[in-house]
Amino acid sequence: MRRTPQVPVRVMRAGVRGLVRPVLGPRMPVGLQRRWLGLVTRPTPPAEDVALRTGRLGRRPAETLTPAGGHEGSTILYLHGGGFTTGSPATHRALASHLAAASGATVHVLDYRLAPEHPFPAALEDVLAAFWELLDRGATPARTALAGDSAGGWLALTAALWLRDSGDPAPGALGLISPWLDLTSRTLPDDRTDAMLRPAWLRRCARDFGGGTDPGAPELAPLDADLAGLPPMTVHVGSEEILLEDAVTLAQRARAAGVPVDLRRLDGLWHVAHASAGLVTASTAAVNALGGALGARLAADGSLPAS
Repeated sequence: MRRTPQVPVRVMRAGVRGLVRPVLGPRMPVGLQRRWLGLVTRPTPPAEDVALRTGRLGRRPAETLTPAGGHEGSTILYLHGGGFTTGSPATHRALASHLAAASGATVHVLDYRLAPEHPFPAALEDVLAAFWELLDRGATPARTALAGDSAGGWLALTAALWLRDSGDPAPGALGLISPWLDLTSRTLPDDRTDAMLRPAWLRRCARDFGGGTDPGAPELAPLDADLAGLPPMTVHVGSEEILLEDAVTLAQRARAAGVPVDLRRLDGLWHVAHASAGLVTASTAAVNALGGALGARLAADGSLPAS
């Protein structure tokens, strides 16, 4: 068993602030942002004993990560973050591999279409097509979770709402990491406490993703939707990020609608600190906790009581 030297939380936070935050700005070309994020995430080590293969899912490229000795039949469709404009299965490979190892589920990371080249609803269409294809391949809805971080959390929640409203089979669980849910940015504190995110960049991403649609329009505002009937949620959010309020509001409204919610506020961590799993002990522990929660629900065929 290899032992990767661990980076202290304060050092990784400083690294994120120095290497990522300056690039995620409203004036930085999106092509440069994509290339830079690919470079800075490459050194993060994947989990051991997780097999990786590439293929296609719902007409889009995807990576599939299968843990050795996992729970046969348990499936997670993972949706990467990146403001709908950046990110890929490669940038989130380490996170997804640790999620697979912790949950025992086969994790599929979808390379959905990005804005501004492909604005809403392209990414959501890709997610739904991928979910339906997983079911066509034999996945059981109750043993399939939708999970995602940041913008991927928006996609996971919105896809679950769409499936519920259309009467299609629904996933058995939702796993949301630092979800970005209010695309209007009305509630964002305009300060420098977040090690990664800047409100001005989020506003540009929302405009690019909406493609002319008002960020506050009902189809882009899952927080304003009726959340009743959604599957149980596990929600993680860092205590030091500007999207904290999105996660708290979601948990409050979902619980009021009768949805079981396990909200975990991760003290001292930043936006999607889970991406440093394998390098930072606290990040690995966070992914392990999320994977354990999702894995327990899926392995029990969705029948476990909410925590």
